[in-house]
Amino acid sequence: MSKAMVIDDSRAIRMILAGILGELGYEVRQAINGKDALAQAEQNTDLSLFLVDWNMPEMNGLEFVQHVRKDARFAGVPVMMVTTETEINQVMKALEAGANEYVMKPFTKDMIEEKLRMLGAAQ
Repeated sequence: MSKAMVIDDSRAIRMILAGILGELGYEVRQAINGKDALAQAEQNTDLSLFLVDWNMPEMNGLEFVQHVRKDARFAGVPVMMVTTETEINQVMKALEAGANEYVMKPFTKDMIEEKLRMLGAAQ
């Protein structure tokens, strides 16, 4: 079973995204911010997908993407930003940092599944 991590400081968003990923056959880990996610990733080096919010305390999503892209173990792991940041320059920053896809909140299940299909991470 593939493993994914949902990184968001909102418990409700984590639960919604974990439900969608669970239906797609993922075992899901959850983290409350980028710092928590990096600590968990150290123990779960077999992760195959990250869904990450931008605005979080301690370490935001952009900082997380920058850190995870420096780690050879996760270099090829798809990262999808799921965030309220809608400015085109924010989208560009995330993609330049190494995010593979970008979804703006509010989102639908279909939007998430479509982006995951584009990444080759869903059937």
